[in-house]
Amino acid sequence: MRLTIPEEEIMQPGHLACQGCGATLAMRYVLKGLGRKTILSIPACCCTVIDGPFPYSAYGVPIWHTAFETAASAAAGIKAGLEVLGDSETTVLAWAGDGGTFDIGIQALSGAAERGDEILYVCYDNEAYMNTGIQRSSATPLGAWTTTTPVGHPKDRPKKDMIAIMAAHRISYCATASVGYPEDLIKKVKKAKESKGTKFIHILAPCPTGWKARPDDTVKLARLAVETKVFPLYEVENGEVWRITKKSKGTPVIEYLKLQRRFKHLKEEDIKQMQNNVEEEYEKLLKKCENA
Repeated sequence: MRLTIPEEEIMQPGHLACQGCGATLAMRYVLKGLGRKTILSIPACCCTVIDGPFPYSAYGVPIWHTAFETAASAAAGIKAGLEVLGDSETTVLAWAGDGGTFDIGIQALSGAAERGDEILYVCYDNEAYMNTGIQRSSATPLGAWTTTTPVGHPKDRPKKDMIAIMAAHRISYCATASVGYPEDLIKKVKKAKESKGTKFIHILAPCPTGWKARPDDTVKLARLAVETKVFPLYEVENGEVWRITKKSKGTPVIEYLKLQRRFKHLKEEDIKQMQNNVEEEYEKLLKKCENA
């Protein structure tokens, strides 16, 4: 049987993640795709804790821990230093959560993209500021409970379209991915590695703690998000060529929502409206892909 996922394990046991953490799966798969010639730039987020206390690390590659807003700019600086040393082979990976990407780090990310800095930026998206207490971010979906959008006052704005923002920068490659589809994820990581300039991958990484879900449902949720069209899998090249990489099955959105108690307050009419929103957004995506 031909293996579709690299066999070598770069990320090691002994990390400090919660049970069922989607971020650790994302890191494991991305490192498999990039290989050991990788340097990580990680701002304040769950993953700065998950790797373990200094001088130990479960990630298996060099790490630069940086300020919350500077994952991209620190990565650009590391890459510049490597080039001075004559190293053109090592991949510099900026790795940040949705809060450090969609909100706090978007300035540095936009700057790197505009300059075309030779880095790969990965956002592992668990849809809230999980490391500091499950507060809302601009990646939190409409209707979701967080500690700053409590029951009775859930988030009333849609999730920010980060891929559209990065595609507007005309970078060489950006894509969505899910820990529920590792082959698709790793293929995109390898494609990004071979692309020039700034590359961006947005990975859905369920958080059982913040989503109020069972730890053993992480992969199921990551797959359902794709199957229900909540989180489509697609890629964009040079801001112009849009391509769906995994067709969604059209599974009803309720199948995804009912596994997460952060949505348990939603009424029938709320779920119906959410289903309509998902269908409308997926149709917009299909048109972009058709017109590319």
